[in-house]
Amino acid sequence: MKRKLSARHMQMIALGGTIGVGLFMGANSTIKWTGPSVLLAYTLAGVFLYLIMRALGEMLYVDPDTGSFAKFASEYMHPVFGYLTAWSNIFQFVVVGMSEMIAIGQYFDYWWPQLPGWIPGLVAIITLVLANLISVRMFGELEFWFALIKVVTIVMMIIAGFGLILFGIGNGGHPIGLSNLWSHGGFFAHGAKGFLFALSIVLGSYQGVELLGITAGEAENPRPTIVKAVKSTVGRILIFYVGAIFVIVTVYPWNQLSSLGSPFVQTFARIGITFAASLVNFVVITAALSGANSGIYSASRMLYTLADGKQLPKMFTKLNRHGVPFYPVVSVGLGIVLGVLLNAILPIVAPSIGNIFVLVYSSSVLPGMVPWVVILISETRFRKVHADKMADHPFKMPFAPYSNYLTLAFLALTLFFMVLNPETRISLLVGVIYEALMTLLYFRRQRKHG
Repeated sequence: MKRKLSARHMQMIALGGTIGVGLFMGANSTIKWTGPSVLLAYTLAGVFLYLIMRALGEMLYVDPDTGSFAKFASEYMHPVFGYLTAWSNIFQFVVVGMSEMIAIGQYFDYWWPQLPGWIPGLVAIITLVLANLISVRMFGELEFWFALIKVVTIVMMIIAGFGLILFGIGNGGHPIGLSNLWSHGGFFAHGAKGFLFALSIVLGSYQGVELLGITAGEAENPRPTIVKAVKSTVGRILIFYVGAIFVIVTVYPWNQLSSLGSPFVQTFARIGITFAASLVNFVVITAALSGANSGIYSASRMLYTLADGKQLPKMFTKLNRHGVPFYPVVSVGLGIVLGVLLNAILPIVAPSIGNIFVLVYSSSVLPGMVPWVVILISETRFRKVHADKMADHPFKMPFAPYSNYLTLAFLALTLFFMVLNPETRISLLVGVIYEALMTLLYFRRQRKHG
């Protein structure tokens, strides 16, 4: 495949894959469960995310290849883990893409309530598949501009929010101050349990940043590009997430947000931007397009990696004249179309089902963690295999292997509290069933082919 992605593209791809509906739509849930201490949850998760990205960056610096973390899992753990990682990534991004298309239908309902929800989703997915087939640079450009819209919106909200908090701009010159952080039940409003419950949604909202590992095989000057992208991306994500949530829980009492609709809309409205609802609706549509765009790219490259390892038919390795894996892109697009069909059919055949978006999106949480786990474990084995390259390696994982073990313990703790939380228990069960099924399929296939 062709190396056509610049550092500019890679940084925005990682940002675009991460700053999405998990922030725009997930903030209400995390704030409801934990109150203002959600700031600490995002910060803590961001620190561990940084360690995961440094572990990935260390390996990519030596071996920048498409589908990297699935490849690393096969080489440094066992082929079954490479298989599981690839299929987990495919499942995660197809499911996220499906949920994004469902969300787009809901967003357009704000402006055109008579328009069937499946029409905007179908138009969007056809457009994104065609753009991905044209060239990897086209994908990179689309993702750059989608991500830029989200980033600019969040930066605007943070700047305006600080003006309101510190100087009273938009509040008659009366600064709001910081008292909302502790005045309504305290900083840890629902104690340690609420804080730990929130970690699953917080981590889920960060999923996608590992896209850097998939883009590495198509990056220009991969080594300096990877180092620059890893160093800058995690810091920017932390600023955007923590900065945005800080403004939200400081401007409004956290316990009023769930009854006010989108916290982003309410914050813009409080600042005095009267067209806030339309503005945020436009931004979340671009966020949904960005998430689906990243999903098509990521899942299609994983299908290519599986085919390259002879675990899928050879046709999935064929590239079109633009250097893009044609059949993987089309297959992922067709998978995401299922989300459009679900949005149209489920309300008719099963009207008792609640929020279809939440039902679909939440099932991606556990499969989305699998790449992180294999990155952390693979890196400890990678160091032993490439001991000769570690002495002068300029981008080593800090405090390894202890940082690896600590991060794995943090992920395990989050999964444990997902079991305890009735709102996340079913989504975890879906992930467990999927991983078990794919493991059985792998070993059955191995027995069949000897």
